[in-house]
Amino acid sequence: MTTTPPPSAPPSGQTAQAGPAAPLTMHGQYIKDFSFENPRAPQSLIEQTQPQLTLNVQVANRQFDAKTFEVSLTIEASAHTPEKEPLFMLELIYAGTVTLGEIPQEAFGPMLFIETPRLLFPFARAIVANATREAGFPPLNIAPVDFVALYRQQLEANGGQAPGVVPSGPVGHA
Repeated sequence: MTTTPPPSAPPSGQTAQAGPAAPLTMHGQYIKDFSFENPRAPQSLIEQTQPQLTLNVQVANRQFDAKTFEVSLTIEASAHTPEKEPLFMLELIYAGTVTLGEIPQEAFGPMLFIETPRLLFPFARAIVANATREAGFPPLNIAPVDFVALYRQQLEANGGQAPGVVPSGPVGHA
């Protein structure tokens, strides 16, 4: 009795041809820097005042070779009492290392400043929420960030030129 391979399998001795490379490959993501200060504890946890929150989000990248980059998402958050006394200060730099596939040079900016931060953001958001909760405050659940608007803000700041590959530096603020 002979068996016939299924139609989707390549004939014996042949290998299937690989499809086109992915436009973006995430190699890893990690906390690069993290700081949380709770300077008035435990008094800040006893008081029941409505805090004033400040939030800042920035995206930066650093190039390793022609198509491999580190993209970092910096989140800075602080809360103060109405009397301007600090409740907490948080800074997180969450990064990922990515390689871009066969895409045109003009697509580098959107891939590095929009798509990669979209992949990193949910993990950074969870770290911020957990840190504030573990510090005794209600979890700080950051609303989704419009990375397209941040990228457009950078385009306007550069006179319409796409930031493309930037050695380092912030893209914008949320």
